[in-house]
Amino acid sequence: MWWHNRRNVSVVVDNDSWILPFAHKLVTLINQQGHNVKLCRDHNEILSGGVAFFLGCVHIAPAEVLALNYQNLLIHESDLPKGKGFAPLSWQVLNGESKICFCLLAAAEDVDAGNIIYKDYIYLTGNELNDELRNLQGHKTLDLCMRYLDESLPKYGDAQMGESSFFKRRRPQDSELNMDMTIREQFNLLRIVDNERYPAFFYHNDEKYILQISKESEVGKS
Repeated sequence: MWWHNRRNVSVVVDNDSWILPFAHKLVTLINQQGHNVKLCRDHNEILSGGVAFFLGCVHIAPAEVLALNYQNLLIHESDLPKGKGFAPLSWQVLNGESKICFCLLAAAEDVDAGNIIYKDYIYLTGNELNDELRNLQGHKTLDLCMRYLDESLPKYGDAQMGESSFFKRRRPQDSELNMDMTIREQFNLLRIVDNERYPAFFYHNDEKYILQISKESEVGKS
């Protein structure tokens, strides 16, 4: 059976996502297991006949791409079927959630609708900023992918049950602060802004002001 042999494993990241360093680390870990692994930046680079992990992808893989492999998997950071869609971790942090569910699920024709292989969790203190959140997200992604490959037999998961909900796409303008609200009231928004790509900002007297946030303990670190 293909599962017990040296497997073809594709790690697919189709954009310049923050998750790329974790994708490179995943490739290293899979290679150490003796599998034939490739980091793919485009659908036409995907290997066939094995497993493909789609991480942080922005393009939907068409049916002919999914047909290349026995299993196509992705990670989604919500307790599916609740919280399908965009930026689920950011939305939950913004909403004050501290227990975040991570799902390893099969890719499907409908967005985030495939069978759930595993559910696992991270727990937040409420102090984490964007880089720390991404670090937690990246390491949980590695854990779930490697857990799947360590199985003695392939798992195909269970169908999602319950009512679906969807998060909308977040855009740079969603980082705007309200001058009439306190920092405390907007701290969860400050936690999820990206100081480079979508920093916090506000308008005053027809001027736009940019704010950056970091912890004192991180200032000066490279």
